[in-house]
Amino acid sequence: MATQLAAREDTGVKMTSASAAQEFSLVPKIINGGIAGIIGVSCVFPLDLVKTRLQNQQVGPNGEKMYSSMVDCFKKTYRTEGYFGMYRGSGVNILLITPEKAIKLAANDYFRHHLKTKDGRLPVTREMLAGGSAGFCQIIITTPMELLKIQLQDAGRVAAQAKLAPATAGGGVAAPVQKLSATSIALDLIKTKGITGLYKGTGATMLRDVSFSVIYFPLFANLNNLGPRKAGKSDEAVFYWTFLSGMAAGSISAAAVNPFDVVKTRLQLLKKAKGEASYANVPDAFVKIMKHEGPSAFLKGAACRMIVIAPLFGIAQMVYFFGVAEFLLGVKK
Repeated sequence: MATQLAAREDTGVKMTSASAAQEFSLVPKIINGGIAGIIGVSCVFPLDLVKTRLQNQQVGPNGEKMYSSMVDCFKKTYRTEGYFGMYRGSGVNILLITPEKAIKLAANDYFRHHLKTKDGRLPVTREMLAGGSAGFCQIIITTPMELLKIQLQDAGRVAAQAKLAPATAGGGVAAPVQKLSATSIALDLIKTKGITGLYKGTGATMLRDVSFSVIYFPLFANLNNLGPRKAGKSDEAVFYWTFLSGMAAGSISAAAVNPFDVVKTRLQLLKKAKGEASYANVPDAFVKIMKHEGPSAFLKGAACRMIVIAPLFGIAQMVYFFGVAEFLLGVKK
């Protein structure tokens, strides 16, 4: 999530040392990132759950599928698991979203600052390098967070798949969803595989997050620069343009890296339904998915992911625009 600093750097305007120090204050970044993450996750988590289930769904030998669409997945999940079933895995996501966003924001600003040219400009290639580096730094938190979240999100689909007859289109009664918790899953992984067990799918997570950040950060900054400025001599874009830029950049970036997200989701799923394929690594997942499901499989959950990511990043830019953390800390924005 690029801060307003990202947009201002691209104008080529040189900042004074005092203003630069103010912009690089890390505490407001951490608080703003946490607030944005918690609000965003709370708002869009049910869509993220649907995205995970659609991506993990594999087509049966006779072409049968449990969910025919995004809406169908919503209906079946709500009918079998209730309202709170739509929030399975949200706890671990909300808990870890603050450090994840703090790392991402601080790292992006750090790399942008040190990659500027001598005349204070930041070419697009260096913007992409800064964004990609920030995406790389966040995987230390993102990988275990996503791994635990996916197990909780997909438990209902696996239970239902085990119970339903092959012709799932007619609907059926799903088996009771096993009671799981992020703590129990994490402790079991550490006990059986050590701390590395929490980092299953790291390569796929890195592929997705680095690619996403390479696209998102420069795209947001340049879209934001195109909009109208605030009244007076401010170099900040007006609120609605910053909000729309965050949504547009997030949505486009999410769509572009969705194939990587599908592979990551499949690799990180620990418990699969009977008959579902397993994958050894990223290349193996790509080959098997393409062979057995075709290229369209890499677009599974793309609409959901775009709908999830757009408001997440729009909310993030909204939090920065209003300076929520600065207001709470009494710091001049």
